[in-house]
Amino acid sequence: MGQFLMSTRVYMGESSMEEVKGLGIHRAYIICDPFMEKCGRAGELAGLLAEAGATTEIFSKVVPDPSIEVVTMAIQGMTALKPDAVLALGGGSAIDTAKAASHLYASMNGGEKPMLIAVPTTSGTGSEVTSFAVISDTQAKVKYALVDQALVPDVALLDPNLTASVPPSITADTGMDVLTHGLEAYVSTKADDFTDACAEKAIKLVWEYLERAVADGSDMEAREHMHNASCLAGIAFSNASLGVCHSMAHALGAHFHIPHGRANALLLTHVIGYNAGLELVEDTETLLRYEKIANMLGIGGGTPKAAVYGLIRQIKNLMQRIHIPAYVTDLNVDRESFESAIPEMAKRAMEDNCTATNPRTPAVSEFENLYKNLCKGGPV
Repeated sequence: MGQFLMSTRVYMGESSMEEVKGLGIHRAYIICDPFMEKCGRAGELAGLLAEAGATTEIFSKVVPDPSIEVVTMAIQGMTALKPDAVLALGGGSAIDTAKAASHLYASMNGGEKPMLIAVPTTSGTGSEVTSFAVISDTQAKVKYALVDQALVPDVALLDPNLTASVPPSITADTGMDVLTHGLEAYVSTKADDFTDACAEKAIKLVWEYLERAVADGSDMEAREHMHNASCLAGIAFSNASLGVCHSMAHALGAHFHIPHGRANALLLTHVIGYNAGLELVEDTETLLRYEKIANMLGIGGGTPKAAVYGLIRQIKNLMQRIHIPAYVTDLNVDRESFESAIPEMAKRAMEDNCTATNPRTPAVSEFENLYKNLCKGGPV
């Protein structure tokens, strides 16, 4: 028996952030990064809450790859304010920080959880509708993927105006994260008709609108569709989970501080080839699933393998057009340092929660070989 959960109330479209005024909030704790406060977005959100009579406090210490230390500081601020609502303003780091802090705060206060409202400013993680959060232990250089239904936000405000100033490189990285979410959810061992519908639509929207959003950040049609794609992919993987592309990206990002979406992009085509079993004689069920995606995107092939090779080629072409490098060695990562970290990263990827629902279960040595593909020229 399967189940499909969708517990987040989603408001979408331009000016949807205004809906925060009607949520009956009295004490609001806004969690964001320093830039969101400096550029005035946090103040804008606080102003809307003030119009509705709410008291607000802004916590702006969120960092990329949110750490245990930052989550602890956020909880301390919540303990002082006793908010009835926590609002996460920003990308995945802000939303994941708010998720972890709210969950732990509730557990420390008899289970009474403030309303959690996600206001994403990038179109990538889909964290505004998922039961996932990723928190880093900076000392151990490890990322922990937390999975708990209690982490799902109560409300998501998908206002594309908030993404208009996102630089092209971040638009590209986060967009590839959306594509990876859709593809991994689609071939997950927990995929079903409901998750497929969300994953397929997300993949199609990325294919049509990501390049436009990267080329022209003021293209609000592209921005809105990418924002919706991010949320749809989040709905898909929150129910179907993910796979080893994310497992490996978590370890890669923790070791070398590569943005999460870019880490996924570097790994994606190699993981597709591995999951599809392109080196095998017989066509696998996963290969046929990827073939369906290729056909949906208009990528022809006389055979299933030809279609999947075409899908891989076209993803690489998309990455070139939106200026995402193909190799980790193009990102100022020393090859020797990278190769020495591979055994530890492979071990971490094997232990990652996302590996459990991958359609093919790699041995540690196979994780190592996949990582080696990220060096220009391949393994030495």
